[in-house]
Amino acid sequence: MAKIFNKIGIVGKANHPETQQTVEVLHRFLTEQGCEVYIEQRVAINEQNNAIKALNLVELGEFCDLVIVVGGDGNMLGAARVLSRFDTAVIGINRGNLGFLTDIHPDACEAVLSQVLKGEFSTEERFLLEVEVHRHDQVKATNSAVNEAVLHSDKVAHMIEFEVYINDKFVFSQRADGLIMSTPTGSTAYSLSGGGPILTPNLNAICLLPMFPHSLANRPLVVDANSDLRLVVSNKAQAQLGVTCDGHVTLPVLQGDEVRIKKSPHLLKLIHPKDYSYFSVLRRKLNWGSKLY
Repeated sequence: MAKIFNKIGIVGKANHPETQQTVEVLHRFLTEQGCEVYIEQRVAINEQNNAIKALNLVELGEFCDLVIVVGGDGNMLGAARVLSRFDTAVIGINRGNLGFLTDIHPDACEAVLSQVLKGEFSTEERFLLEVEVHRHDQVKATNSAVNEAVLHSDKVAHMIEFEVYINDKFVFSQRADGLIMSTPTGSTAYSLSGGGPILTPNLNAICLLPMFPHSLANRPLVVDANSDLRLVVSNKAQAQLGVTCDGHVTLPVLQGDEVRIKKSPHLLKLIHPKDYSYFSVLRRKLNWGSKLY
């Protein structure tokens, strides 16, 4: 039977011994399976194997059928923002802490990938957010987010004022440390630590969660992901503001700016083993109780 995935890329955390070890194991195993294997340039630079083919992340997205991300969820987020632009499947091997997205144990990677190469896997699509900063009717900065976009001040414990609009309809004004706008994927990340709800990945929804709001009546708001969100920053803002995507990329925001958020047209195509269960992951990672009987 022909392999579904022939060209496979490997992405990992550079200069990380355990990740490097897993990358070497994967390269050997996949080559033995007859796959064309490419390694991200930042990781390949530490390899002594002259037979290794190195590509940058964009090239991996263009050329590969499947990309394996070795590391933690942070590594997956950085890779996913790029790879989602291509029709490239992504699977994660956990060399980090939580592993909500990189959910395969390194010791099981060969067994799992053997099944994946035979076509025995499930596919899950996760949507991203598209974030733009507008100033005087011009786009000044843009990026995407898999987990969340966060409007915040650069000062600790400094409240900011902003208005929230959904589909050009005014919803509320807010004095708070900021606002977390989370996808279902990000609902188990920063939003969860702020008291936000967990949204199952199949939901087409975005959660708006004010950070330390100056109000006793404030609650998280879950809206349709096809909505156009707009935040208008007060002209009285005194501190430097920013909107941060997945905790990695910060776009500068000035007083009077508008931050516009909408669902990205690109989807992250995640590959899971056949026996993958989202709720099993939640029970394990969040220490939920097991079955009583």
